[in-house]
Amino acid sequence: MSQKLTGKVAVVTGASKGIGAGIALRLAAEGAAVVVNYSSSREGADRVVKEITGSGGKAVAVQANLSQPADVQNLFAETKKAFGRVDVLVNNAGIYEFSPLESVTPEHFHKQFDLNVLGLLLASQEAAKLMGPDGGSIVNISSVVSRSPVAGGSVYSATKGAVDALTRALAAELGPKKIRVNTVNPGMVETEGTHGAGITESDFRKTVEAQTPLGRIGQPKDIAPAVVYLASEDSSWVTGETLFVSGGMR
Repeated sequence: MSQKLTGKVAVVTGASKGIGAGIALRLAAEGAAVVVNYSSSREGADRVVKEITGSGGKAVAVQANLSQPADVQNLFAETKKAFGRVDVLVNNAGIYEFSPLESVTPEHFHKQFDLNVLGLLLASQEAAKLMGPDGGSIVNISSVVSRSPVAGGSVYSATKGAVDALTRALAAELGPKKIRVNTVNPGMVETEGTHGAGITESDFRKTVEAQTPLGRIGQPKDIAPAVVYLASEDSSWVTGETLFVSGGMR
């Protein structure tokens, strides 16, 4: 079986666990050299790198808080030092916090927008500089909540609505440079984060599953192949799109 990303360099933000780790492992399995970005979990990032290198792949872990411009610049400086360029950027790093309207604060707003939206923009800005004349692919990880917001999730849903809009704007702007920009919009996915928040064992999960045509929540391995498709030449004439990977949940 031929690998779809042989010789490519991919940066995956927020790749120490969950969906990001699944994406990093899958991109490496398809032949890409992978920069595994993490904010706080060095241990998780090292584990992902070890799994990739143990299978004969190339990977490095680089710490960066994507909401900090200096960290973002350092992430791509380290990427250039390790692998010389960038072909694929997966903007996966993000946080979600829920709050009813009466409890929304500027801190709650900025914490999510600074990472989920500004961080994505800053990373895309730096990655585009390192993409060569053949262009590249930026894959943003959004969410079904961009179109189907939930009560108490106004700010988080707004960040993902912004991601979908940014995707179309950047696709238009970067198209002449042969850089494609697309979004994967997962439904509820079982990760360390959803376990930690108590979502995986909740009635909310049962409600979501009841509304999902395929009758289950997702796993990280459900998301990664869609990212491979958008990162590879298989989607060479696809840009500005949002691909819902959600078991039919809208």
